Amino acid sequence: MNDLHIFLNDDHFLNSRKASPYEPSHLGSSVMHPGMDGFDIADADVVLIGCADWNGRDKSRGMGSGPDIIRKHLYGMYHWHDSVAIADLGNIREGATPADTRSALLAVLKEVHSMGKTAIVLGGGHDLMLQQYDVFRAAGQTAVATVVDMLIDLDETEDISDTGFLMEMLTSTPNFISHYNHLGFQIYYSHPQMMDTLNKLSFDMYRLAKLREDWDEIEPVVRRSNIMSFDMSAIRYSDAPCNINGSPNGLDGEEACMLTQFAGLADKLSSLGIYGYDDANDKDEMTAKLIAQMIWYYADGCYIRKKGRMEEADAEINLEFHISLDETDAVFIKNKYNGRWWVRLPQGTVMPCSYNDYQVASSGELPERLLRELERLA
Repeated sequence: MNDLHIFLNDDHFLNSRKASPYEPSHLGSSVMHPGMDGFDIADADVVLIGCADWNGRDKSRGMGSGPDIIRKHLYGMYHWHDSVAIADLGNIREGATPADTRSALLAVLKEVHSMGKTAIVLGGGHDLMLQQYDVFRAAGQTAVATVVDMLIDLDETEDISDTGFLMEMLTSTPNFISHYNHLGFQIYYSHPQMMDTLNKLSFDMYRLAKLREDWDEIEPVVRRSNIMSFDMSAIRYSDAPCNINGSPNGLDGEEACMLTQFAGLADKLSSLGIYGYDDANDKDEMTAKLIAQMIWYYADGCYIRKKGRMEEADAEINLEFHISLDETDAVFIKNKYNGRWWVRLPQGTVMPCSYNDYQVASSGELPERLLRELERLA
């Protein structure tokens, strides 16, 4: 941890609260931070990092204060998840150049990842997701990436930008994205040829209307993620008024919290980035309150996940159902403690699935989720 200090601001939000401490039952009283005696990331499950860098959107703009406004509302909430330990490293120090700032964020994310913890990044521009991806690229590891955004940020730009960063992440070589999911895009803002290309790459694209058809089918998509980002533009303007360039349509606040709760169920999630929060345009800090609630629900998902871990080969925890489909033998696994489903394929792949997948397989048909995965593995 000592080596990380050079990448972090000296002033920490929680240190400034010593004169007016939180109530014992508030989150602010239980969150660990570098100003505490004996602070150690190893004691945490979740690590918060602020990095309000907007260089990918506006090169003339400095670091914002959004992360601390989110903290103000998060730490006044009540702590219901005693088994989920949260640490807050504070904010990334602004570097001499934007590249220095991004390098500092990457260094911190690498350390958190190496310790098996999940980082929550409070951004800044959406292009900071590249630092989440670079953790895996630097290690030569593949990652399943999930993005929640009303737009598909594949613009061809000269420099890395928050409207074109996906071009670098999905097309650079060598590439370490094993699969890509995009949730909540609005089809009238999406180029038809771009959509056709992404579908040919066997990526899973879920428009806003598709999400709302059956949320139980979206949960396994999120649960499989190694890296995930949430652009606040995916939320309709009335629920996230910081989105002055957003849309009257989009996710509502409850749906946004449900998606981050799903993220908390992902036992292999390295990092979750929440981007696009511009405090300068946030009426009554309503968007900051929503992001705080999204983080609370992420912790709630972690709490549910901890009730039973799929890796534990114990009949008291997991139920197994063996099903033969044509030439495919699949083992469906249900965790009795948290109600989640997985499927083990003949290739040894274990992937999250839904109860509906099990029902379809039981009727003798190959569920679409399994079919697409087998096509990718072929």
